[in-house]
Amino acid sequence: MAKPPTSTYFSVKVSNILPYGGPDGELGASLRYLSQRFAMPLPELKGTLTDIGTEELNHLEMIGAIVYQLTKDLTEDEIKEQGFGDYFVDHTTGIFPQAAAGFPYTAASMQVKGDPITDLHESMAAEQKARTTYDNILRFCDDYDVKDPIRFLRAREVVHYQRFGENLRLLTDKLNEKNFYAFNPSFDKKCFKNELKKKK
Repeated sequence: MAKPPTSTYFSVKVSNILPYGGPDGELGASLRYLSQRFAMPLPELKGTLTDIGTEELNHLEMIGAIVYQLTKDLTEDEIKEQGFGDYFVDHTTGIFPQAAAGFPYTAASMQVKGDPITDLHESMAAEQKARTTYDNILRFCDDYDVKDPIRFLRAREVVHYQRFGENLRLLTDKLNEKNFYAFNPSFDKKCFKNELKKKK
C-alpha cells in the first residue's frame, strides 16, 4: 500500500505516468490478451492468454489503488501548482484510464489480428513496452512504498514475455517450418490440421 505522498511533485507526476490506461498500460494488456485468445488453435495457447489477461486485470487494480492513494488528499493549491487542474476538472481525483500524456484510453492502441503467430508477436512486444514503461517510472520514483509494487509488476512483464515466447515456440513446432507464414493457422484450419498430420 502506498503511503500518503511526501511531496506534491511526486504524487502528481508519478500518478500521471502510472500505466493505468495508456497505450502500454494494464487495461489495454488485459483486453488484448482476452480478445486474442479466441483465435488460438491450441488449448495451451488459449489457456496462457486467458491466465495472463486475467492477471493483467489484477495489475490494473494495483495501479488504480496506488494512483488513488497518491492523489486523494491533494489540496486545491497543490492541484493547481502541479498541473493536475485539467484532470481535476474532468474527474476530480477519480481514477480514469488515460495515458501519461493525458489522452484517454482507446482500443486503437492495441491490436488483435486473428492470426496466432502475429498476435503472439504483438503480445511479446506489448510486454516489452510495458517493462520499459515500468523502467521509466522507477527512474522518477523515490518512494519505496510505490517502487516495490512497480518492481513486482515489472518482473511479471518479464515472465509474461517469456511465456508468450514459449507459446510461440509451441505453435511453430506444430507447423511445418516452410509454412510458418504461408497460412493463418486459425482461419485456415484445414491447412493447420494437415500440417499437424505431417508432423506426426
